[in-house]
Parts: sequence; C-alpha cells; structure tokens
Amino acid sequence: MPRVYVSIGSNVEPEKQVRFAVSSLRQFFGDLIESPVYRTNAIGFKGPDFLNMVVAFDSGQSAEQIHDRLNSIERESGRLKSDKQFASRTLDLDMLLYGNEVIDSLRIPRDEIARYAFVLKPLCDISPELLHPVSQKSMCELWEDFDLNGQELKAVQI
Repeated sequence: MPRVYVSIGSNVEPEKQVRFAVSSLRQFFGDLIESPVYRTNAIGFKGPDFLNMVVAFDSGQSAEQIHDRLNSIERESGRLKSDKQFASRTLDLDMLLYGNEVIDSLRIPRDEIARYAFVLKPLCDISPELLHPVSQKSMCELWEDFDLNGQELKAVQI
C-alpha cells in the first residue's frame, strides 16, 4: 500500500480551511501523519499570508481516485478553479507523492517539492529520510541544500 503525501494550503479563512482539510482527509483516508502548520507569505502575487502543511497516509486507492477526492474536498471548501496559478484560495490540496511512483499525467512527484519551502520543510519534518523518486535525495538532504531566496516560514498553532 503506497504512502501518499498531500500538501494543504489556504489564505482565505486559513485556520478554518486547514482544519476542514485535515478533518476531511482523515474521514476519507483514516489516520494521518501531520506536519507542523507554517505561516508563509503569498508567493507570486500580493495577498494575505497562507497557512501550509503536509499530511501523509497509506491508501489502497489509486492515485487517480485520490486526486479526484482531493478535488472534491477543494470544491466542498468553496474553491473555484481559476486560470490564475498565483491567487488567493480557500483551499489547495496537491498530491505531492504517491509511493515512489512517477505519474506524469498527475504531475507526481510535484515540482513544488523542490521549489517551495512551504512544501519541502513539512515533508522533511514528517519523513526526513524519504527519498525523492527522481533525484533519490532524502527530503532533509533537499532541505539542507534549499535556497530560501526570500521565502519565510513560521511554525504556528491553529
């Protein structure tokens, strides 16, 4: 059974939305491994700060089934998909990893792992020795080499 890693992000009622996401994911997928929650500034646009975290769970469902469920949870949160990649959002759920598989049609592993501190740091927190399926570096090796380049993270309680 593959371990699945999902990033959670919100900057519209973020405390409420992150709690909703964790509750919904737990309801559909069972026990979760949860990273700390981080407050980060909006990247690529001007907007309110985001709350971000990563959760992991084991699932016998296909990557496509999980992807569809994540989209359903986003819709339940009131998220409307827009053409804008960089915009405020009620909830953003992205499947980062599905075991050690590479699934191009679902963009797995997600490029965001190596691009954004708010994805990589929580992955390092919950699975430090996990190997990236392409680079074969551990999440913490990737974090140690990561250039923050103005990205700020602050662990927060919600």
